[in-house]
Amino acid sequence: MKSVAVGFRAHSGWTALIVLAVTKGVPSLLARQRLHLVETFTYEFRQPFHTGEKMSLDEARAFISRAQKEARRLALHAIRKLQAELEEQDYSLDYCGLLRSSGRPLPELSKILASHSLIHSADGELFRESLLDASARCGLTVVTIRERELLDSASRILRIKPNDLMRCIADLGRPLGAPWSQDEKLSALVAWLALQSK
Repeated sequence: MKSVAVGFRAHSGWTALIVLAVTKGVPSLLARQRLHLVETFTYEFRQPFHTGEKMSLDEARAFISRAQKEARRLALHAIRKLQAELEEQDYSLDYCGLLRSSGRPLPELSKILASHSLIHSADGELFRESLLDASARCGLTVVTIRERELLDSASRILRIKPNDLMRCIADLGRPLGAPWSQDEKLSALVAWLALQSK
């Protein structure tokens, strides 16, 4: 079976998901999805730290813990399903690429809830961490990179000039038709990078 990679660019409550194969240096798309990481796609659940800000510390901790468990469960289910579907097509989903924020490590919950900027960071981090946890549990080799470093690193590792690389990524989505969003382009690029780690 041919090894392939999934790439993620996560947001609050959802992620762009791209599965990529590379043959003789040429990438091809195998799957494109928008994966929800909450069962109820409303602000309350997509922004658990924002919601927790209005609660007591104990209530917030319990609510955020439930949101994290749900996100991990949904991510795990989606990746396992994807692995099974790809296996039927003679592909082995072995790699994961995930874009990280450029933020610093988060402090304890009480300090997060006291800072609006940290609340935003924590909401995003919860969903990125859930995807990492699920990928590891599915046995994927995980590659993470800060989004602002992605293009330069990919250009250097793939030995393709940045403009040519972005043109290649833009062309990759053309057969799928619109929309081929920035989320999907960056997910494809981080998946391609993950495949280089083998």
